Amino acid sequence: MSSKRILITGSNGLLGQKLVELLIQNPDIEIVATARGENRLPFVEGYAYHALDITQPEEVREVFALTKPDVVIHTAAMTNVDQCESEKEACWELNVKAVEYLVDACREHNTFLVHLSTDFIFDGADGPYDETAEANPLSFYGWSKYAAEKVVINSGRFAAPIRWAIARTVLVYGIAHDMSRSNIILWVKKSLEEGKNIKVVTDQWRSPTLAEDLAVGCFLIADQQAEGIFNISGKDLLTPHEMAGMTADYFELDKSLIAEADSTTFTQPAKRPARTGFVLAKSQEVLGYAPRSFREGIAILAGQTAG
Repeated sequence: MSSKRILITGSNGLLGQKLVELLIQNPDIEIVATARGENRLPFVEGYAYHALDITQPEEVREVFALTKPDVVIHTAAMTNVDQCESEKEACWELNVKAVEYLVDACREHNTFLVHLSTDFIFDGADGPYDETAEANPLSFYGWSKYAAEKVVINSGRFAAPIRWAIARTVLVYGIAHDMSRSNIILWVKKSLEEGKNIKVVTDQWRSPTLAEDLAVGCFLIADQQAEGIFNISGKDLLTPHEMAGMTADYFELDKSLIAEADSTTFTQPAKRPARTGFVLAKSQEVLGYAPRSFREGIAILAGQTAG
């Protein structure tokens, strides 16, 4: 079997790092890792790294011409939902314009594009959602990701269509090297260990996604070059309060420190959908996707933080 060359955007991010770690185990895959600035991965063997600012179309063209990828897994994005409200131009550049440049490059090199999207394209009125559900974003971040999906889906409108898949996901959590961002499991664990009282919302529902599972889902799409939209998330529909309780149970910490709150308690610039979560039947049947439960995810993170 001939080797397949897969280019990853955003390789310094949580999902990007997990993808490199996963793909490096497959001898039939050549990995091209790209991110803005320096490589922050903790290991340098087994892949090629190219600095790439995807908001610069000439840089995108140059890296594609140099590496000629068979598949691109596009993970880079501005994902801080509140920051997107205050920095709309930067958000649009990174989340929409950059996708236009990648689509053009994919067209030129006949590259299959796996584009990452989000549950925040929905208003949360009637989740969980399947792949055919109608989008209605509540935030600028949600609109930017919905617009990016349209760029991908409508790639054949004024030029030759590209081959594409969209992987939608929900509330990704995990541990990456050299990253400042925490996640609900680590935050709850640390807070309760320090004896802090925390307030956690009971009126939002999500299907939290282990980063390793999302990486596997993206690989399944890339490997099969399966076209269309796929929901790639965790399988449990939980409130953040339930996630906090399960974390406390796992680490045998004091649950009485966790207070219930509703989302009106917190003032955030961007509106969040109340109830999202995904129906996974299509990705399970077509791709063979099999995510871990949230409880299993906690155990995996516990193993990664130990020692």
